[in-house]
Amino acid sequence: MEDKRNIQIIEWEHLDKKKFYVFGVAMTMMIRVSVYPFTLIRTRLQVQKGKSLYHGTFDAFIKILRADGVTGLYRGFLVNTFTLISGQCYVTTYELTRKFVSDYSQSNTVKSLVAGGSASLVAQSITVPIDVVSQHLMMQRKGEKLGRFQVRGNPKGQGVIAFGQTKDIIRQILRADGLRGFYRGYVASLLTYIPNSAVWWPFYHFYAAVSGPMAAATASIITNPMDVIRTRVQVEGKSSIILTFRQLMAEEGPWGLMKGLSARIISATPSTIVIVVGYESLKKLSLRPELVDSRHW
Repeated sequence: MEDKRNIQIIEWEHLDKKKFYVFGVAMTMMIRVSVYPFTLIRTRLQVQKGKSLYHGTFDAFIKILRADGVTGLYRGFLVNTFTLISGQCYVTTYELTRKFVSDYSQSNTVKSLVAGGSASLVAQSITVPIDVVSQHLMMQRKGEKLGRFQVRGNPKGQGVIAFGQTKDIIRQILRADGLRGFYRGYVASLLTYIPNSAVWWPFYHFYAAVSGPMAAATASIITNPMDVIRTRVQVEGKSSIILTFRQLMAEEGPWGLMKGLSARIISATPSTIVIVVGYESLKKLSLRPELVDSRHW
């Protein structure tokens, strides 16, 4: 019989799956709404040449707000919400992989390392096509073309409706690159997110609300160069990570690898706080009824 007083870490088998997914989607949506403007700003800063449009995160925020209003900060958001699917696949893969690895090792570090990397691989395979489309939507700006593609306006000079823009971008990607176009930057995405995820989770159970943001900031600094390259590959249609790196270095030098860093840290910090504090709370709320009294919170 299971010792209900000896559950130190809530594992997959302890969860009420229905509650886990419902609460998980709500938590993820809350994060997305709060950080999306800075995700958009980060993307524009990383793609712009030098400081041709914006001089930094705050300058970009003000200029986008003045030009397009609040809705301008949420371009591509509806498409980006489809990454909720990859988010749930991520946590499912993470938890199931932990369970699988536990048959071979009881080390929490080993389980978290393998599960974190595996979860990121699965999630990025779903996320990259959504990212490619949403990033092109993020680059839409009144009166100026920022990326490879630009949505058509209607005869009155106004932009087409949100999903009309999405369909337009999808058609242009297909016409230019075929189905492969939706996986531009896939390798760069894996090189950015798998190491980050694999390293972060082993420390998860030791993190507190204060150290979590510090870890997120550190991870953002370390992985930002690859994130800049990933964004440029996806938005500008580059075919080579190495050539994109060389071009960036030639045009902007080493500092070009840090473009959009402050916006990235700002977007990562709330997510990390919610993950550090909220993910364990989510699992507590999702405990199977017969195990509710198994831990003393």
